[in-house]
Parts: sequence; C-alpha cells; structure tokens
Amino acid sequence: MAFKYAIALTGGIATGKSTVASLLSLNGMRVIDADTISHEILDASVSWVKDTFGEEYVNGSKVDRAKLGTLIFSDGKMKKVLEDFLHPKIRTEIEKRSIKQDSFKFPYLIDIPLFFENSAYDIKESVVVYAPSDIQLERFMKRNGYSREESLKRINSQMPIEEKKKRATWIIDNSQNLKHLQQECEEFVEKIKTKYL
Repeated sequence: MAFKYAIALTGGIATGKSTVASLLSLNGMRVIDADTISHEILDASVSWVKDTFGEEYVNGSKVDRAKLGTLIFSDGKMKKVLEDFLHPKIRTEIEKRSIKQDSFKFPYLIDIPLFFENSAYDIKESVVVYAPSDIQLERFMKRNGYSREESLKRINSQMPIEEKKKRATWIIDNSQNLKHLQQECEEFVEKIKTKYL
C-alpha cells in the first residue's frame, strides 16, 4: 500500500513550496515532486497536446507550458480536459515512487500543489508552506511578470491559503526572508525526527 509514511507538502501559488522542498531535501528529507512528474508526462504527451489544444501550444518537441497555462486558467472546460488526462497518470507515477519510499520506513514528502483541492491522495499528514495572500500576490507578480488581474485569476483558482493553513498538520512560515525560512525548515525536520526516530 502506498503513502504509509508520506507527508503531503503543499501551499499556494508563490508561497515558496519549491524553495522549501529544496531546503528540506538539503536537510535530509526525501521528496517526490508532483510538478516535476506532471512536466515529464506533459513533455511525453506532445502529440496529444497538439491534437487536443492545437499546434500553437507546442514548441518543437516540448509543450509551451506558459501558453497552455494561459489557456487553461481562462477556460474551465479546457482546464478539465487537461486535468482529466494528466491526473490519473501523475497519480500512478506518485504511487509507484511512494511504494519504494515506504520501504525505508521513514517519513518522506510528496509535493502536491492541489492536495486539499483534489483530495485524491490518502495521506494523513500535511505541511503547508504559508505566506499571507498579499505577499503571495506580490511575489507571483514579481516572479512571473503577470498583471494583477491575471495573477489573481491563477491564485484564486486554488483554495485560499488561510484555509489550507487551517487544515495543515504542520506549517512552515515563509512570510519573511530566506534565513527565517531555513530556520523554519530545520525546525520542521527536527519535529519529524523526534516524532519518528
């Protein structure tokens, strides 16, 4: 059975989940990344993307993710088409990797951006990377160069970060600087070691 020792790592757009995943793996935690898996599957499905969405969403042998992202965040029907195609494949791959990780009998993280939204994984514990929504918006606009309106559209496509914070087993606070975030990650790893070792 998969997910026995899994902890879901989640958060909101631009709350710093990827940075936290890197910091936690530097601190010895093993991480399965759903985003990386979805990129691999998408790139292996170029012809499907071309047939489903059109030539303009493919750039050579790669999917133009930025362009596809703009389409699916403005068209709910297309978003569903993409999710119905990707999610079962992502899940199968995550399960496969999870079974391997469970064999070590020690907690590991599965980075799942839409963990609470989709309720697709039978994982009991979760850690949310938290930043207040105003900081989230500011970081997203700065990072991606989108307008306020486009940024809010993407952020609002997910469950509000305050709601995720309420549902989390643990919270890693990323509302300050990198030094503070490193400390938060180290403390989290210590809590896990204390609980399971």
